[in-house]
Amino acid sequence: MGKKAFSLVTTLVITIALTLSSVNYTNAETVAAKKNQEINSLVNVKSEAKYSYKDAIRETVFVQSSLDTDGNGVPDRIAVDIIRPKESDTGLKVPVIMDASPYYESLGRGNESEVKGKDKEGNIEKFPLYYDNYFVPRGYAVVLPDMVGTNQSDGCPTTGGYEEIESIKVVIDWLNGRAKAVDKNNNEVKASWTTGNVGMIGKSYDGTLANGVAATGVEGLKTIVPIGAISNWYNYYRYAGLTYYNNGPGGLASRVVNSSRKATCQHVFDRVNKEADDATGDYNDFWNERNYVKDIKKVKASVFAIHGLNDLNVKMNHFNDWWEVLNKENVPRKLWLTQTGHVDPFDFRRAEWVDTLHRWFDYWLLGLQNGIMDEPAVDIERAADVWENHASWPDKNVKSTKIRFAPGENENSPGVLTTGPVKGNFTQTFTDNPRQTETAMVTNEMTVKSDRLVFLSEPLSEDARMSGVPEISLRATVDKDNSNLSVMIVDYGMDTRVNHTGSGEGIRTLTTKTCWGESTEADSACYRETEKTFRTAPYEIVSRGWFDPQNWKSLLQTDPLNPGKNYKFEWGALPHDYVFKKGHRIGVIIAGSSYQRTIPSATGATFNVHLGQSVINLPIVEGKKGVNF
Repeated sequence: MGKKAFSLVTTLVITIALTLSSVNYTNAETVAAKKNQEINSLVNVKSEAKYSYKDAIRETVFVQSSLDTDGNGVPDRIAVDIIRPKESDTGLKVPVIMDASPYYESLGRGNESEVKGKDKEGNIEKFPLYYDNYFVPRGYAVVLPDMVGTNQSDGCPTTGGYEEIESIKVVIDWLNGRAKAVDKNNNEVKASWTTGNVGMIGKSYDGTLANGVAATGVEGLKTIVPIGAISNWYNYYRYAGLTYYNNGPGGLASRVVNSSRKATCQHVFDRVNKEADDATGDYNDFWNERNYVKDIKKVKASVFAIHGLNDLNVKMNHFNDWWEVLNKENVPRKLWLTQTGHVDPFDFRRAEWVDTLHRWFDYWLLGLQNGIMDEPAVDIERAADVWENHASWPDKNVKSTKIRFAPGENENSPGVLTTGPVKGNFTQTFTDNPRQTETAMVTNEMTVKSDRLVFLSEPLSEDARMSGVPEISLRATVDKDNSNLSVMIVDYGMDTRVNHTGSGEGIRTLTTKTCWGESTEADSACYRETEKTFRTAPYEIVSRGWFDPQNWKSLLQTDPLNPGKNYKFEWGALPHDYVFKKGHRIGVIIAGSSYQRTIPSATGATFNVHLGQSVINLPIVEGKKGVNF
C-alpha cells in the first residue's frame, strides 16, 4: 500500500476509534449497542476509487513452469494478462485479485460470455468481467492467467489434474518472487509492483482452480472466492459409483477447453479418458489426484464460498464436502447459498455482492479492519430475493431424524413415511425402468406404479426446515447382478418457487444495464441487469441421489450382486437447505435408473424392499414440536 493510501486508512480507523471511545458503556445492553455501532461504522471503511482506470498499465507476461504437458521437450509457459494502477510502476505496492480460467479464448466468462480482447498490435485491452473496472481504481491489480493448454498458454489441459493446478500456482510463485517470467520479447519481468497478497475468485472451472490451488498451501494466497466450484472431480462425473455420461473428462478438455491444438494433445485426452474408467465408475488414483478435499490441511487461505442450492451442473455435494472440512479445520470462511442453479452472484444479488466482495478483499488483501468477519457467516436465500442470516451451515440445531417406510392403507395406496415404529414384515416391489423420466417418477404420487415406490408424510402441522445431507438406508433383495438406484425427496404442495430448472436457471437477462467501475472504449464496466424467474407447481424436487448397488461395499471396487441376497444399500442424496411449509407433504421416491441424470442400467432388475428395515435420515432443524408423522 502506498503512503497516501496508508495515511487515509489510518486516519479513518483512528477517527472511528476515537469516536467510539468517547461513549461511556456501563452494562451488557450498552456493550451490545457498542458492538453494533462499531460494525455499522466499520462497514464504511473501504478502499476508495482514486487511481485512473484509463491510464492503468496493461501487460502480458509468460511465467515459466516445470510442466511439459504436450511432451514436446519444452517447458510450458503460462500466459498471464495483468492490469494495475500506473502508480505501481513508481513505488505503489498493490495486492492481486486473480481469476484463472480455461475459457478466455472461446467460451467466455460471465452472463455475457466475455473473452479477452487485444488491440491491433496484439496488446491486451479488454479484461472480461467487472473486477478490473471496479478494483483497479481502488488500488488492486487484476491478474487473469490462461490455464495450461488454453488460449496463449502452452501445453494441454488435463481436466482437474496436477498440471492444471500447478499452472496457476506457479503464477502466484512468480508474484511472490519464486518463479521467472518473460514478456513477448523474451525479456525477464519481475512483479516488483505487488505486495504478494493474492485473492483468487471465479465461477465454475475458475472457482475450481481456486479450490485446487488453495489445497496446495501456496504462500501468498490469502483468500479464495469459489462460486459454484468443483471440489472433487469424481463427483462432477460420478455419483456413488454411477457415471453421468461417458468420455467426460477427455471430452471437456478436447471439445470445450482446448480450442486450437487438438491434434497435439490427443494423446493426453485419450489417456485421461482411459484412466477415468467409465466402465466401472469406481474411484481410483486418477480421481484421487483430482480430489482437493483430501488436502484440506494444507489450506491457508480464507474461503468465501457461493453455491446454488439447486445447481445441477456443479452439484451441492461439491460445496458440502469442501465446507465440511473447512469447518473441521476452522478455516476462516463465509457462505452464500442461493435458490438459483449455476448462477454468479453478480446476476442474482448484484449490489450486495459487489459491496460484500469489496469489503472481503479489503479485509483479506489490504488488511482493512471493516468488521466483515464479525457479521453472520452464512446468508441463505429462503425465497426469491428473501435472504436470512445464520451463524453456521448446516444449522447448529439440526438433528438427524430417522423416518421409516411403512405400507399404505391398501395395495392401491402409496406408502407412508413415519417417525414411529413399523410393526410387521412388509415388503414392496418395483422394477427398474431405464427410460423413466423424473417427471414420471414424482407426478401422480397417489397412484401405485410398478417402476417406483412412493412414500408420503401426513400434511405437516408446522414448517419443517431441512439443512444438510439426507441419507438413505435401503434393505432389499434384487433379482439381477447389476442395476441402478435413485432416490428423490419431494415437497408436495402448490407453491410459486424460483424456476431454477428453466432457461437461465432461475434468472432472466434484461436489456437495461448498470455500471460497476470505470470504462474505456474497449472495456465497459456496464452489464445487463437480471431478474428472478418463477414457476407455480404442485411439487418441487428438493433433493436427488443415485447409487450403483455394485458399489455397496466401497466406491473403490465393483462387486456383482448375488440375486436373492438381502443387501443394505446406503448412500446420501444431494445436500440442501429447504423449508417444507405447513400443510405440505414430504415425499420420498425410490426407483431404479434415472436416465436423464446417469447412464441407465439395461438389466431390468426387480427390487424387493423390506419396509420396516429401510429408513431415510433427514437433517431437520428442530422446531417447537420437532417433526413427527
